[in-house]
Amino acid sequence: MFERPLTGLVLSGGGARAAYQVGVLRALARLRREVLSPRLRIHNPFGVISGTSAGAINAAALAAYADRFDAAVEVIARVWQDFSAEQVYRADSIGVLRSGAQWLTMLSVGWVIARWRRARPRSLLDNEPLADLVQRLVPLERLPTMLGRGHLHALAVTASSYTSGEHFTFFTAADRIQPWERSQRVAVPCRILHEHLLASSAIPFVFPAQQLTAGGCAAWFGDGSMRNTAPIAPAIHLGAHRLLIIGAGRMHEPAGRKVPDTGYPNLAQIAGHAMSSIFLDSLAVDIERMRRINRTLALLPESTLADTQLRPIETLVIAPSQRVDDIAARHIGHLPRPVRALLRGAGVGGEGATARGAALASYLLFEAPFTRELIALGESDTLARRHEVLQFFGWDTSASLRGGRPDVDVDAGPPDIELP
Repeated sequence: MFERPLTGLVLSGGGARAAYQVGVLRALARLRREVLSPRLRIHNPFGVISGTSAGAINAAALAAYADRFDAAVEVIARVWQDFSAEQVYRADSIGVLRSGAQWLTMLSVGWVIARWRRARPRSLLDNEPLADLVQRLVPLERLPTMLGRGHLHALAVTASSYTSGEHFTFFTAADRIQPWERSQRVAVPCRILHEHLLASSAIPFVFPAQQLTAGGCAAWFGDGSMRNTAPIAPAIHLGAHRLLIIGAGRMHEPAGRKVPDTGYPNLAQIAGHAMSSIFLDSLAVDIERMRRINRTLALLPESTLADTQLRPIETLVIAPSQRVDDIAARHIGHLPRPVRALLRGAGVGGEGATARGAALASYLLFEAPFTRELIALGESDTLARRHEVLQFFGWDTSASLRGGRPDVDVDAGPPDIELP
């Protein structure tokens, strides 16, 4: 069973930045082992799990092993801490030439050269390896069992339709939940497939679109962060009473921060700015909106509250305490050489303080030195807020001790899964 009150986990998008989520989850698992007895740790802390982009893959993996939270976190962590770009996209010279070089050439001389019309390159990079990784990491065939046995209440993943222009939330739940519809946002109950995860994580321009069936019609879908004006909403619609929200970038920059003028922005800098707008801004705005609603509801009398469908939502937001762009700048050199050469044409270059285009590179840095640093940051940020985390979940140490001595071992051992 899952813990009460019904807690939702919201995992945002951000490509390789999603490694930070793994660090946060790892710290949560550690805190549970430290303060809860084995008897209490049989419950899944998250009854509702909602994910977008790379966060959708992490979310689905957690949902598939909802009966073994600690072990599932370790499986995900082992993948992320030993990552290489070749597990996500073709990073060899031939693969990059077949996708990126053709795509960039088409943009520059385009329709003038007929042979590029026949080739029809679809994206900057070929993410075929990701399909194999997702198949092995996320055993979606376990989802019906997790829902049926009460280990999970609902899972939602989001994607954006290039065909209709609408944003879709695909969800599966233990109980019948009425689909919702808002301006440019549609919810569809369905069986979650690996194709939904690939569509949700198809970074615009970088990875190819995925064809899905929605509303009985086939359509082409891309990254779920696009047109996602309310990334928190699915978890609330699915019944969560409180939310843990994990971001992929800083919610606010420190006051008085000065950024030197490095001249006219190149393509990589503009693309990185656009990516940040897609992946980071909507979440920050939605959190602010939810907090304003909470404050407004707190001012209303009980009689008025009874007449509204709005309800206050308790939240805990954990986001990087350091600028991920700055971390990425230290690791650009770890990208495979063909990918570095491809990105250099867009203006990505240098390392450290002199790096340009680090924001764009951060979404593609599926390399262990970068992902391990983000995992470590997620762990340290979460453990630094230990008291706040324990209070949010209601993990009372004294109550745990009454049930027996805290046990620091993983509750059930690693799931029986072939790691990539």
